[in-house]
Amino acid sequence: MEGTTADDTTVHDATDRDTVADWLGLVDARWPWATAQSWDHVGLQVGDPADVVARVLVSLDVTLEVVEEAADQPGTLVLAHHPLLFRPLDALTPATASGRSALAAARAGVAVAAAHTNLDIASDGTGTSDPVVRALDLVDVEPLSTQPGTDQVKLVTFVPPEHLDAVVDAVTATGAGTIGDYSRCTFRSRGTGTYRPLEGASPHVGSHGADHAVDEWRLEVVVARAGMARAVAALESVHPHEEVAVDLVPLVVSPQPSIGRIGRLREPASLTSVAQRLRDGLPSPHLRAAGDPDRLVEVVATVGGAGDSMVGDAVAAGAECYVTGDLRHHVTLDAVADGLAVVDAGHHAVEHAAMAPWIRALEQERRRLGLAAPVVASTVDTQPWLQL
Repeated sequence: MEGTTADDTTVHDATDRDTVADWLGLVDARWPWATAQSWDHVGLQVGDPADVVARVLVSLDVTLEVVEEAADQPGTLVLAHHPLLFRPLDALTPATASGRSALAAARAGVAVAAAHTNLDIASDGTGTSDPVVRALDLVDVEPLSTQPGTDQVKLVTFVPPEHLDAVVDAVTATGAGTIGDYSRCTFRSRGTGTYRPLEGASPHVGSHGADHAVDEWRLEVVVARAGMARAVAALESVHPHEEVAVDLVPLVVSPQPSIGRIGRLREPASLTSVAQRLRDGLPSPHLRAAGDPDRLVEVVATVGGAGDSMVGDAVAAGAECYVTGDLRHHVTLDAVADGLAVVDAGHHAVEHAAMAPWIRALEQERRRLGLAAPVVASTVDTQPWLQL
C-alpha cells in the first residue's frame, strides 16, 4: 500500500519492500541529481532500479573492501559520495581498481549509487563545506561563490536554402550550437525575406529599385558570449548576402547553486590556532598549512574536497584564510603570495566529516517517506594516507 503526504510525496507502508528506485528518488528530492556539475557522474552506477534494498550502506568512497562489506548482507545499496565510475571506462575488466570493484558489486548483487557535487553544494547543513564551518564555529556564513549560469546568447540569421548547410558547418565549427553533450544543435524554420536593392548595392538575387521576395531559412544557434565574434565572422565568410542579417539575443539563465562558504571567526585567531581547531574538530591528522603561523585571521573561506579552482574566489571575497581538502604546490605558492593563509585539511578529513550529518538526513528522509531499509555507515576506513 502507498499513500501521499501533504506535499504529494509518495510514502510507503512498513510492509513494502524498498527498491533502488525508491532510494534514488529520496536522494533526488533533497539533493537533486540535476544540481551536480555537468562533468560529474552521479546517480545509479551499478545495479537495477528494481532491485530490492534491505540496507543502505553510506561510504565516502567505493573500494573493493566497501563492496565486500556490502556483500555480507543481501540487498545492500552502497550510497557513496565519490562516484565509483568517475572516469569513463573503455572496458569493464579487472584491469583497473574501479573495474574490479564494479565487477565485484555486480557479481554480488550490490547496487552502487553516488551523490557527489549535488551533495557538495547542499545548503541544508549536509554539504561538504559545512564540517569546517562547524569546526571553526563560523558566524555570518554566506555562499563563497554562486556560479552564474552559462553565459550564452542566441544567434539568429536568415539563409537561402542552398547555402544552409555551409552556414551551419561554418558556425558550429567555432563551437556554437553545443548544448551539454550534443553538438550542431540548431532550430530552423522556413519563411520569406523581402528587400529592395538601392543604387550601389550588389545583391545576390534581384535588381536595383525592384522589390524582391526570396525563400529563406531562419537559423537559430546558441553561442557562448565569448565566442560571438568568431561565430559571426564564420557566418559572414560563407553567407551569400552582401548585408547579412544577424541577431544576437542574450539568454537569461538561472544561477547555479553556491559552492563553498565564507564566514567570520567569533574572535580573530592565529593561523596556528585555526589549524589546531581543524586538526581536532574534523579531525584532520594530516593537516598542513601555509602562511605566517602567527598571523591573526578572522574571515575564513572553505570548500570541501578539492579546492584549487576556488582560491581566486576566496581572495576576491576578502577571505584571510582559505580551508579546503586538496591544494597543489604552485596554487599554494600563489595563494600565499596574494596574502591568503591556507589550510589543506585533507580531502578525506573534510568530506568524511560530512558523512555523519548526511546519514542523519538520509535516516530522517527514510522515516518521512516510510521506507524500511536502515541507513548505516560503512566501517571501512578509506583514508589512503598513513602517519609513519
